[in-house]
Amino acid sequence: MTRPFRKVTIIFLPLIFILSSLLTACERPVPETIHASKEQQTPSDTSPDLNAICENLKKEMLQINAQRTTLALEQVNQDLRMCLSFLEFPEQKKLMQLSEDMYQQFLEVQRTPAQQKAFETYALDQSLYPTIQQSHFEQLNIRDQYLLKHKGQAYVELIEQDKNQVSYRRSPQYLAKVFAPYLPDAESEFIEELARQNLEAFEYNDRLKITTDEIIRRAQFWEEYQKRFPSSSYVKDAQYLSQIYTALLFKGLDASPLSEHYDGLDDLSPTTLSEIKQLAQQKNSVLADQARKFIIFMQMSHEQRQLKIPLNHPLDQNTHAHELTQAQLSQYLNLKNIDFSDKAKKDCFSDAVCQIRSS
Repeated sequence: MTRPFRKVTIIFLPLIFILSSLLTACERPVPETIHASKEQQTPSDTSPDLNAICENLKKEMLQINAQRTTLALEQVNQDLRMCLSFLEFPEQKKLMQLSEDMYQQFLEVQRTPAQQKAFETYALDQSLYPTIQQSHFEQLNIRDQYLLKHKGQAYVELIEQDKNQVSYRRSPQYLAKVFAPYLPDAESEFIEELARQNLEAFEYNDRLKITTDEIIRRAQFWEEYQKRFPSSSYVKDAQYLSQIYTALLFKGLDASPLSEHYDGLDDLSPTTLSEIKQLAQQKNSVLADQARKFIIFMQMSHEQRQLKIPLNHPLDQNTHAHELTQAQLSQYLNLKNIDFSDKAKKDCFSDAVCQIRSS
């Protein structure tokens, strides 16, 4: 009775083996040799072009002048973005300086006296009345006509300075957007913060345009920056900025001093007094220490100041009382004297890095 069963088994075994082989073949993974060959080809296809762009970059930057277009400038900036990530900071810094020269050349306009007057009149009228008819546009230098039409492109701005003067500039956001993403953390943070601070001038005609709380924020930022990045290539600039904003906080500007007589806390505006009192409550801050001393100074009488703060450099007997008080305050709080007209000082208020003022 077992013979028929054995015959059936013998018949179906080859068929089962064949089906099993077919299923195994279907499940076998696809070889990855094709993908590997494609990946190997990608760098060799793009690297030569990128190398050529980066090697030619400095030459392209030097060729940007007052005859070039914003489109050419934007192309150079795009090439900068591609190449900066492959460079060490010393080389990046050289390109930053070269970019400053590049924009100076691009924004240079040679005007006659008549063209200069026409430019200032047109630019100021346009800032006051954006919809003004362009009846005097044809009187402008042809380069001014081009730049005015293309302001806002390639980080080109038109700004109004003191005494109704106008000029072109490279936006502070240029270094923050084009360079900062590829720089070391300390330098990147310095540039991004200074760019934010300098988008608009902090003063106009020797009067402050920013609030007390913003002055405090800036002074504290630069104080903390020095602690966090003591080895930064910009640490001395951060120290300078900290000193400037600290002096602005407690003294103000010549035309708009914080207080005329420094005679009691009531001699301060309520907002300023509130901000300084809040600052004085903080700890682990040189600025907070100065705020506490400032409150003490404001509560001293004239006679107490004469006794407690003998000046290291006595002033002339004819010195105005306000100048004497400010000298005592500067010595008591160790404040830096502010003189923005001093050409030997750094200009840290126009761009995203500090520059030595030209004579």
